Amino acid sequence: MQFKREHDIKIAFSDQTNLIEQSAYHYSLQERETPELYRYLFDYESVPKVSFNHRVVPMNMPAEIWMTDTTFRDGQQSTAPFTVKQIKDLFAMLHRLGGPKGLIRQSEFFVYSEKDRKALAACQDLGYTFPEITTWIRASKKDFELVKSLGIRETGVLVSCSDYHIYNKMGLTRQGALDKYLGVISDILEMGISPRCHFEDITRADFYGFVLPFAEELRKLSDQSGIPVKIRACDTMGYGISYTGAALPRSVPGIMYGLMHYAGFPSSLLEWHGHNDFYKVVTNAATAWLYGCASVNCSLLGIGERTGNCPLEAMVMEYASLRGTTDGMDTTVITEIAEYFQKEIGYDIPPRTPFVGRDFNVTKAGIHADGLMKDEEIYNIFNTEKLLNRPAKVAVDNNSGMAGIAHWLNRYLSDNGVEKKVDKKDPIIAAIKQRVDAEYERGRTTVISDGELEKYYFAALESLGNAQ
Repeated sequence: MQFKREHDIKIAFSDQTNLIEQSAYHYSLQERETPELYRYLFDYESVPKVSFNHRVVPMNMPAEIWMTDTTFRDGQQSTAPFTVKQIKDLFAMLHRLGGPKGLIRQSEFFVYSEKDRKALAACQDLGYTFPEITTWIRASKKDFELVKSLGIRETGVLVSCSDYHIYNKMGLTRQGALDKYLGVISDILEMGISPRCHFEDITRADFYGFVLPFAEELRKLSDQSGIPVKIRACDTMGYGISYTGAALPRSVPGIMYGLMHYAGFPSSLLEWHGHNDFYKVVTNAATAWLYGCASVNCSLLGIGERTGNCPLEAMVMEYASLRGTTDGMDTTVITEIAEYFQKEIGYDIPPRTPFVGRDFNVTKAGIHADGLMKDEEIYNIFNTEKLLNRPAKVAVDNNSGMAGIAHWLNRYLSDNGVEKKVDKKDPIIAAIKQRVDAEYERGRTTVISDGELEKYYFAALESLGNAQ
């Protein structure tokens, strides 16, 4: 239902809120002689400041949300290059992890080298609908033609939007950058390719003076061509803030609200891409979902430039938390992916990394081990054996006590088909502990390995048998 225009503002009935809303605003490009660097927030000599204006926008969770992957593009820039086989294997795991609904909707590839193109072709040959293969290219006609020849529907293209990039990196004005970007996007649309515009450094950009005017022009190009144009909001330096009432340019809720309500982009054409420089990458991605962004861009294990991208496995768990269901995603594949990175790629995962680290559900404290023996839920975040094929474990050291050793032994016996449960007061536990204590009395500082504990167990069996 459309109402008359007054003072260049439209009002329309919203199917989402069931209210009559002001639905169209126009923001003109605000040219400047000097760049807006927000020195009151980013003086560079101190930790960036968080400012508030107490303007609150409504949550607007989309009907559908999903993840996209940049492991083979942004992620691979921070690691040793993957082989074609490794990319194909990981891509197949992404497909399994995403489940029948394709909740890992797309995966992003480079196309510049022969190896890049071989990997892309190998993944295309798998015949999966999801993840859809997309690319990232430079703003050149030659690259557009390459993408078209590969049969790719959508490609990403860099359109940096902060004055740090426009003035200080590219040596342009805002109008010059806008004209350049719109020319590039027009060329891509003429090739029949759907552009994904990477709004680099959006959390340091003039939102009303450049981001919105640029977004409005992109929407016009999309309307004219009939081809979807997507905006990827890139929190390139991890400056995004999820706090209620935080001010732009750092406010994640404000960015999402503005792109939807002012620039007229639907949720399905918005994507969030964050970095973890301030430990906020997962929270910011979830906040983008909550405030209207349908898609969050991630990488496996969070690999990526500097502190990395948003870990894909983390957002799988966020999805399950927010939706109350995994919607068919096979979360056990997360463990397979972690093992593949370690064994096949040689990537070192920090042991305490949530969901994928060696020790993420391993306890060393004796009091915790005692709780695990009585009720696993006391000290395990969820049924990690069911959801991740990773049973809760105890690592034995000088702090584990009798309970820790008993928990280890019961897990060992169970893994070897023995249903018997051993109480921490059993003499064999004391016999094993005696050997453990002797190690630390000699100055040991590392945990006792499973192989060593197995030897202690059989030695204790033998000594107790002889004693009897």
